[in-house]
Amino acid sequence: MLLLVGLGNPGPEHARNRHNIGFMMVDAVVRHHSFGTFRNRFHGHLAEGMLGAQRSLALKPATYMNDSGLAVSAAVRFYKLTLGEVIVFHDEIDLRPGKVRTKRGGGNAGHNGLRSLDSHLGPGYRRVRLGVGHPGEKAKVLNHVLKDFAATDMAWLEPLLDAVVEAAPLLALGDDPGFMSKVALLTSPREERPSTLAKAGA
Repeated sequence: MLLLVGLGNPGPEHARNRHNIGFMMVDAVVRHHSFGTFRNRFHGHLAEGMLGAQRSLALKPATYMNDSGLAVSAAVRFYKLTLGEVIVFHDEIDLRPGKVRTKRGGGNAGHNGLRSLDSHLGPGYRRVRLGVGHPGEKAKVLNHVLKDFAATDMAWLEPLLDAVVEAAPLLALGDDPGFMSKVALLTSPREERPSTLAKAGA
């Protein structure tokens, strides 16, 4: 079983914040892969379905970002999951907008949601880092992530959501490099994609 966790803050006032891209991504996976309806469980909202051939749970903590670990650790204990079965989707200011990287373990780089997860679980869970860009100055970071995506961001955000949703079954297989490669291919400008003839060696 997999536990797919989206990090964000609850409430409509936060729904379009950059900090809530984890919630957006989990919502997109739930819709596209026909998960069941979200229910109130584990201090959050939980849906169940299949990601590829893998039974999976999707969790959006309702504890606010700083206490995300309360919800995730409750679900991990109940289902007796290993940290390798936990995949966390979160915003990453150190990646350019639209870029995606996977990671397991490592530091939290000041991300309060990850800090809370580390304190409750340790750092060994899997992470999908979703680039939202850096404002350029450390003092502007909080305002940057708590602001809504701009209309111009939709040019990269919507293709990113679609690409991650399509590539997500590779995460279920444990193929993180394959997942990143597929997302990169699906989000690259069409003229940069290798043609069918080129791939065939023609």
